[in-house]
Amino acid sequence: MNDHWSKRKEGGGRFAIWLIRTIGLNLGRGVARVFLYPITLYFYFRRPYERRVSYAFLERAFGRRANAWQVMRHIHRFAGTILDRVFLLADRFKAFDVRVEGLDQLTSRIRPERGVLLLGAHVGSFEVLRILAQESDAPRVCVVLDTQKTPALTELLHALNPEVARNVIDASRPSNEIVLAMSEAVESGALATLLADRAREHEATVVVDFMGAPAAFPAAPFLLGSLLKVPLVLCLGLYRGGNRYDLYFEAFADQLELPRRAREVELQAVVQRYAARLEHYVRLDPYNWFNWHDFWNLEGLRVGRPARRSDALVDAAVQRVA
Repeated sequence: MNDHWSKRKEGGGRFAIWLIRTIGLNLGRGVARVFLYPITLYFYFRRPYERRVSYAFLERAFGRRANAWQVMRHIHRFAGTILDRVFLLADRFKAFDVRVEGLDQLTSRIRPERGVLLLGAHVGSFEVLRILAQESDAPRVCVVLDTQKTPALTELLHALNPEVARNVIDASRPSNEIVLAMSEAVESGALATLLADRAREHEATVVVDFMGAPAAFPAAPFLLGSLLKVPLVLCLGLYRGGNRYDLYFEAFADQLELPRRAREVELQAVVQRYAARLEHYVRLDPYNWFNWHDFWNLEGLRVGRPARRSDALVDAAVQRVA
């Protein structure tokens, strides 16, 4: 299980996603969810890598060996959130019971001239954040998304909600262009959102303790937070089964300071704090963990002196943003 996550092919395909979208939007969520059972069986038997990863993660989360039923439940939970993306992107919010906790920790930090950087993870559904779009005064949401990694889901996004698609910041672009786009977004009062738990291949990382073992987290999200000088708020939407989601907001930093002289030490502490809060939410419901790769495999990742490499990114971005 040494493959980097970026080398894994997207699960499913255009036809499968088109089919479940068509069934869901025309026959309803209840009918579409019936198809999740054969989908679960297919992935359990036809995707051995993801099956092994699930067994290993659930054993770590529960402290005992996982069984086939638990792994299939894990896959089914993931398939359910992918299906629900169809309805959330189509603005069919009435299909869901979403309970929000900590919303004041987000709204109190938004200003017309200064947005917020939302830090999420591949846990539950980040798309459930769109439930707040029902409010007339809701800020614009700009999502950093690697459109090259998940082309089928990207096409789904554009087909279902072109307005949301226009606010996507493509993570496959050069780093300084991403920073510039995020800077423009937060300066207009938008919520710039990114998932801070997964590093691309050869990206600078910081190794911290996560769920009892060393794991590598990307340095860039936290350096960007320091550069943009906006509040950072954690955002995680846990799927609780049925039609229920719990959406959590938690203030992470009103302004993240990473001084150049002590950047490596400060960055280590910040990423460790993020990992600790992520572990808290993962343990609330481990079946929401959707990193389908060996998260604790450090082989092939840059784990030494990430701050030096990242200084170049920050310097280039400052020149573009200033």
